[in-house]
Amino acid sequence: MPFGNFINGLNDSWDVGFRSFPYGLGYLWGAAKMKLGLGVAGIAISLVAATAQVDCPDYTTYAQSPQGNPSSGPLGLPYMRPDPACRTFNSTSVEKVILDMKSRLKDPDVARLFENTFPNTLDTTVKYYNERENLAFIITGDITAQWLRDTGNQFAHYHTLLSVDTDLANLVKAVINNEARYVSQYPYCGAFQPPPESGLGPSVNNWAIDVLVNPPVDNQTVFECKYELDSLCGFIKLSSSYYEATKDASMMNAEWLAAIDQIFRVINEQSQASFDTDWNFISYYNWTGLSGSLAGAVNNGGNGEPKGYTGMVGTHHRPSDDLSTFAFLTPANAMLSVQLTNLATILDHAGVAPNVSSQAKHWSKTIEQAVWEYTVVDGIFAYETNGLGSRYVMDDANVPSLLSLPYLGFLDMNHPDYVKTKKMLMSRGNPYYAKGRNFGGVGGPHIDVWNPWPMSQVTNIFGANDDEEILTSLYTIVNNTGGLGLIHESINIYNVSDYTRPWFAWANSYFSEMLLDLAQRKPHLIFTDNKPYRPGQ
Repeated sequence: MPFGNFINGLNDSWDVGFRSFPYGLGYLWGAAKMKLGLGVAGIAISLVAATAQVDCPDYTTYAQSPQGNPSSGPLGLPYMRPDPACRTFNSTSVEKVILDMKSRLKDPDVARLFENTFPNTLDTTVKYYNERENLAFIITGDITAQWLRDTGNQFAHYHTLLSVDTDLANLVKAVINNEARYVSQYPYCGAFQPPPESGLGPSVNNWAIDVLVNPPVDNQTVFECKYELDSLCGFIKLSSSYYEATKDASMMNAEWLAAIDQIFRVINEQSQASFDTDWNFISYYNWTGLSGSLAGAVNNGGNGEPKGYTGMVGTHHRPSDDLSTFAFLTPANAMLSVQLTNLATILDHAGVAPNVSSQAKHWSKTIEQAVWEYTVVDGIFAYETNGLGSRYVMDDANVPSLLSLPYLGFLDMNHPDYVKTKKMLMSRGNPYYAKGRNFGGVGGPHIDVWNPWPMSQVTNIFGANDDEEILTSLYTIVNNTGGLGLIHESINIYNVSDYTRPWFAWANSYFSEMLLDLAQRKPHLIFTDNKPYRPGQ
């Protein structure tokens, strides 16, 4: 149950009025009236305001020093959950999973990490939730903005609980509905400001102030408009996960269908070559960064490197928010292929939009075939290609990555091309792999080459079946939390106490999702017994 519900009852006379919100349908930009306030009893308010009444600490600061009692393991990891009154959402089903796992995990330090990470999204990132208006605003952690990619991953590990926890399911549904509004208006953007009715003011993104984007955006709604193909995949992923668990077709309202329509608009536009047959330059989106902006200036008038037609869909930025070198990002296209199949599956089951389902199936197959045809050479996947013969062999820690292809559902971890590619990725053959005395893994240009991300070791476990390899990756993570019992963004291989982002909800969720995966397929590695465990059953 949301903590804010108690507070809501004290605000029966609060009237936030009415507003309108534009959205797109059929590739036409229009305006559709959206209820952004009803002036009725019990309207939810910002959970920040609610928790502030009990003098809750800022979690960014809170997460930078040990709190609570240490675990009984050799690492003595601290208890890092906020006080129950300060948690932004409380779920009895989540608490049950924590108790279940703690009672069976054989390493007290691993148990403490799960206890801290599994509820972190609910404990700390539900910045605003209004159940009656079906809206929720979820932050990434220490950045007050909602990223489509991050939220799709921040809630992934709660999937099996949605069928048994109505309150949690309603929260996820509200997240999807809010994101549908964003995507239907700004399908090329990936990070957004709070909805107006939340009462939360927009954040100033210094990196975006002098960036010119076409189509133009409103910075009161958009936090950052870097076009990242995987952000749209994240929206579909969360939608498919919700429907699969709940079979609630009411999620597929007009705004959601408008958002899906805009996703196909982007797919059609960004699959085209840079030049048409008459050498007209084709540009539907450009992002003109300046030399001082994060990711730097963009060549060719903000359009990036030219591309040819392959059947894949181009992207301007990577999941790390860094600029793409070449437009066709292999793992993002692999994820899109899988998620379009999932989209078709839920539409068919719900009996909704059969024409959209047909499009999804067509593009899923087209993209899948193009990935295999254009990105694999001598059994090695390229990270990026341009359809003109160029390829970039590397990997980045952020998911989707080449290392995450089994996690994405694109292929089996035993596929020979994946096995060969993975061996290269976790070695000097990958320019963004680095290894120190105590920590190593895949990083990326977002930080620097000597700061690999713990996320890459989590991903490696999802793509591994060998017990020794899994345990090596697991304890590379467990032993390197800076004594704080949370998963950080990146870690310096020369000084493991030097890390970035003390509060990174996606990484925390991803770690606990991995432990739940092991609880099903490798219970003997982490439990005191060999009995599989699946939450919600």
